[in-house]
Amino acid sequence: MGKFFGTDGVRGIANKDLSPDLAYKLGRIGGFFLTKGKKRPKMVVGMDTRISGDMLEGALSSGLNSAGVDVLYLGVLPTPAVACMIKILEADGGVMITASHNPVEYNGIKFFNDKGLKLTDDMENSIEEYIINNIDIDFLPVSGEVGRKIRIDNPVRKYMEFLKETMDVDLTGLKVAVDCGNGAAYKAAPELLHELGAQVYVIHNDPNGININVECGSTKPEEIQKLVLETGADVGLSFDGDADRLIAADENGNIVDGDHILAICGIHMREKGRLKSNTVIGTVMTNMGLDICLKEKGIDIIKTNVGDRYVLEEMLKGKHSIGGEQSGHIIFLDYNTTGDGLLTAIQLLSVMKEKNTRLSKLAGIMSVMPQILVNARVSDEKKKLYLEDEAIKDKIEEIESHFNGRGRVLIRPSGTEPLVRVMIEGENMEEIELCANELSELIEERLK
Repeated sequence: MGKFFGTDGVRGIANKDLSPDLAYKLGRIGGFFLTKGKKRPKMVVGMDTRISGDMLEGALSSGLNSAGVDVLYLGVLPTPAVACMIKILEADGGVMITASHNPVEYNGIKFFNDKGLKLTDDMENSIEEYIINNIDIDFLPVSGEVGRKIRIDNPVRKYMEFLKETMDVDLTGLKVAVDCGNGAAYKAAPELLHELGAQVYVIHNDPNGININVECGSTKPEEIQKLVLETGADVGLSFDGDADRLIAADENGNIVDGDHILAICGIHMREKGRLKSNTVIGTVMTNMGLDICLKEKGIDIIKTNVGDRYVLEEMLKGKHSIGGEQSGHIIFLDYNTTGDGLLTAIQLLSVMKEKNTRLSKLAGIMSVMPQILVNARVSDEKKKLYLEDEAIKDKIEEIESHFNGRGRVLIRPSGTEPLVRVMIEGENMEEIELCANELSELIEERLK
């Protein structure tokens, strides 16, 4: 990871870490590298609902225009819609301004190439090298070669029509509860589900710029659980700020996370003959229960590092059709090149309708092994040093020796925050919770 680019683009506190000046440089230099050699290049630009989006979009678009790139402005819409619109509008790349599930003070800039894929490490490093060394590109278009900003008419509608083409059943008869997280799906999610025939109950769909992800959305699943029980819905759907992930709830209010969704949709795709290479892609955070479930169905699983970019890399390499994370980032590569909460939602609902089965029964095919995740708050400079500290290494070895093959410890630094994430999986919840707290306290003490 470099100075600016993390696991999911450039992210930081808006107007501080992520300043308009940095946004301008990212637009100018990133736009040049992405579209170099193309005549009258164009890139799509979208954003989520946070208040800093307008500020950063103005600066970023100015940078793109100064590099001779036409900006196809999409306004507020989900991250996966940006990847989708690159193809629909035959653009040379795209940018999403979002900090996903992070608090409102954060924002981010995420680039896509002309295929809707995130940038390679080499491309990010090239852009970063110019910015860090204060080097400008040797390209100053003038007169008619300066880029323009073009507002695209109703891009949300274009995205919704694309989503409809990915399914061949309607949702008539389904009662669906939706938490939009006051984010980018606030319009598309309820409208799409209603047009597909569902009876929709929606909350947190009134963004005001500062309420995105605040006590709502996929990071606050209690909200969708409560709404399902209050309305008697068949299913609950909860999206994060940029709607690239989905956390669901069954008719009893029980959470159905990304691992369950991978099991349900992966097995259904296998039954339909659409599971390429007979393989599902997960991550090192994937619950061991998914391994067991898929093995019983004769399906292979490959695990990558945490992050949907690594999941996608593996999917592209092996030409796999489905992969994702426990957090709800699910990629259906036959349709889109990034995690897509709304696409995941309608694929999950399609399985329910086709099988005429309640979500609780579908999710019951996978038994979850108890798992706990604790965040250790540390110095940002030291968050990658946990494996160099002898006391921390000794503690991890002690815990794993105690489990004797009946559990595991996974430690990893956050890609965007000054945190080390401690995940422990085992047979006894009280035991793994005690171990996780002890380990996280030690990490905080040693890496503060």
